[in-house]
Amino acid sequence: MNILNLIIAIIALIIAIIAFQRTGGVKDLKKNTAELLAKAEKKMREETPSVEEEKKQ
Repeated sequence: MNILNLIIAIIALIIAIIAFQRTGGVKDLKKNTAELLAKAEKKMREETPSVEEEKKQ
């Protein structure tokens, strides 16, 4: 029974790897992460001056 569980787990892992590669894989993941980081940095840079102005008042 343990051998059957191991075989099923290996097959599931292979299917998951194939699905991940078909959806873009690591390259797409890195690209999306870089875009989100750039957006977050831009938003923080826009908000920082307004926060500093409020502190001065």
